[in-house]
Amino acid sequence: MAPEDARAPQTSPSPSPDLGGVPGEVPDLGGGLPEFGSGVSGGLYHERQRLELCALHALNNLLQRPWLSKAAADSICQRLSPNSRPNPHRSPLGTGNYDINVVMAALGTLGLAAIWWDKRRPLEHLALPRVLGLLLNVPSRVTLGTLSLPLCRPHWLGVRQIRDVFYNLDSKLRSPEVIGDETQLRQFLREVLAKEGSELFLVVPRDVEEGGTWRDPKIHP
Repeated sequence: MAPEDARAPQTSPSPSPDLGGVPGEVPDLGGGLPEFGSGVSGGLYHERQRLELCALHALNNLLQRPWLSKAAADSICQRLSPNSRPNPHRSPLGTGNYDINVVMAALGTLGLAAIWWDKRRPLEHLALPRVLGLLLNVPSRVTLGTLSLPLCRPHWLGVRQIRDVFYNLDSKLRSPEVIGDETQLRQFLREVLAKEGSELFLVVPRDVEEGGTWRDPKIHP
């Protein structure tokens, strides 16, 4: 099965905005958080890992609501490659393993974009106040129950600032983990991106993408 982060983004029409989850705009998490059901962990919405649905969990955890469903993600795959068998954007087993094209198409229905971050660029160039959240694609150990195998697979996870604190919302964690302030976040990202195969995507509103304002204007690119 091809790694998620190795599949190049493709240009394709946007999917239907009906993604089979909870409708509405992206929530502003600067103040109080909405109340959710079983996904709440410590006051934050947090989905735990199921099958190979890490991309789906990462998006829902970043948006802090059960927004994208598996059926909707599979529908996006079909829209992106309607005549391909097997579909190149997901696992042929139907267990998930969605690639960046699915992530980008899903975010596009909310007027959001996922921007690839060049790891050669210093993280000080990143204008964090202009970024809604972060998606990381990282090598992760394969597990069978409680057994950890000496194999790694690409894994999606989300990071977001909530009430002035950045959280690691990885679906493989039992609950969200505090990263800290901007300085601590940059250090966290340095450590993650130092690992071979790790990739970072910035989730931003479309106008931020088009204006390039996810870069700090005080620092030359």
